[in-house]
Amino acid sequence: MKKIRVGIVGGAGYTGGELIRILINHSGVEIAFVQSRSQAVKSIAAVHTDLIGDTNLQFVDSMQSDVDVIFLCVAHGAAKDIVKNIAKNIKIIDLSADFRLKTNDESNFIYGLPEFNREKIKTAKNIANPGCFATSIQLALIPLAVQGLLKNQINIQSTTGSTGAGIGLSETSHFSWRQNNLSIYKPFTHQHLGEIHQTLKELQPDFAADISMIPQRGAFTRGIFTSIVLENDMPIESLITLYSNYYVNHPFVHISEKNIDLKQVVNTNKCIIYLEKHENKLLIISMIDNLIKGASGQAVQNMNLQFGLDETTGLKLKATAF
Repeated sequence: MKKIRVGIVGGAGYTGGELIRILINHSGVEIAFVQSRSQAVKSIAAVHTDLIGDTNLQFVDSMQSDVDVIFLCVAHGAAKDIVKNIAKNIKIIDLSADFRLKTNDESNFIYGLPEFNREKIKTAKNIANPGCFATSIQLALIPLAVQGLLKNQINIQSTTGSTGAGIGLSETSHFSWRQNNLSIYKPFTHQHLGEIHQTLKELQPDFAADISMIPQRGAFTRGIFTSIVLENDMPIESLITLYSNYYVNHPFVHISEKNIDLKQVVNTNKCIIYLEKHENKLLIISMIDNLIKGASGQAVQNMNLQFGLDETTGLKLKATAF
């Protein structure tokens, strides 16, 4: 079987590094180039030092055209200009936020949340990979939205690891600030709310509930731990059945009967969900690895669907566990 020739633009950061780690072990892929202006001509293993012995590839300073698909691991706002210079026959998977929201200038990008848009992804030329917070939150709410059950305020608290801030240093990403610390940022205004509203509205057209989202910076490197509280009168047994039935054919989403902890998903493409009732209050816990299911792993999952491969190819990854 002919291998998919892949190009990566912006390969020096966290998402680019995770993408390389996944793709060099993907049986259906050949990495044609990895572009990085800041690291051009350096070996990939010199930058992503855990890849010593795994690849002899070097970074290049420009894109190449002899590929089947290009992954864009670039800063938000940069992808729109890069896309203009990519040949029309090449598929694009954009990991930035540039094409996630539907606008009047429709750019033919399909929103790449497989558990929501799997059939459209299979025939899509261009994919807008979802945001990490958005992935965790949407997977927690989609089964309810499909049944029209999101009627009341949705209260969300979601904590991300330091890799969510990217590889560049800032005041709140230094080890000395982050370690043994916890803080809230962008309360009620986080940029991922737009895509969350967009998906829920598509599934439940009368959706008008208020979403209160409180994002937090956690003192750990990777993962997103989301807890959601909303009103729901259904028995817990019916809710578990509802979620289990919705995700039965989605290989990376699992409903746990026991309360969950973040290490169960770190280094995997899984989302694990736990449900609990307290009178009429429903607690939904949803967790993912922000760099894999929240970024690079989901991008590979989308590529697999685009090219007719088994959805799980290259993504059967081991959790850190402890």
